[in-house]
Amino acid sequence: MSLDFISLETIQELAQQYGYWAVFLGILLENVGIPIPGETVTLAGGFLAGNDQLNYWIVLGDATLGAAIGGNIGYWVGRWGGWPLLLGLGRVLRMQETQLVSIRNQFSDNATKAVFLGRFVALLRIFASPLAGIAEMPYFKFLLYNTLGAAAWATVMVTLSYVAGQIVPLEQLVAWASRFAVLTLLVVVAWLVIPLWLESRKAKQEAAAHSQPPEESTVESN
Repeated sequence: MSLDFISLETIQELAQQYGYWAVFLGILLENVGIPIPGETVTLAGGFLAGNDQLNYWIVLGDATLGAAIGGNIGYWVGRWGGWPLLLGLGRVLRMQETQLVSIRNQFSDNATKAVFLGRFVALLRIFASPLAGIAEMPYFKFLLYNTLGAAAWATVMVTLSYVAGQIVPLEQLVAWASRFAVLTLLVVVAWLVIPLWLESRKAKQEAAAHSQPPEESTVESN
């Protein structure tokens, strides 16, 4: 999930023209929370490395550093001013503050998994770090899992495009990565939304039960 008006051809041209800087800045800005196609730029970098136009290890290092540094910036953005922004977004989406608090708490309970694995999920790759800051995840714990997650994600993406890029076109690689990211996003959305829906339904049922007048007892007299 990113800015779709940036075509794959344009991304390839940027990767060819600016090389390692394109990979580093692309994924850094995406991890800060800016919805640009950082993953696609990384795949393009690995693809070019597989075609001997770039060095595999430098692309891998750029992607890892960009993701890790961008994640740190996103964390502090969320920590210092992310909650008011989230409340504003909630008003636009017509979400109550209690629902946002519930989502924040649920994220906080699973923050380490979200930070480590979030880069493999569409949208969560962009918002995981700011959400970790909003949830006030301890910074050094975030730093550890953010760095490990950045290294794992970069290794998978760069190696995949480096190896598979010698067999299949870059367009196919990007399509596969996008489908996987969207599939995992649907799983995460279901994991977040279904408990909220069940809780809301239970609350409505309890409210309806309390609003019903008590049954009048009749005393039979002989």
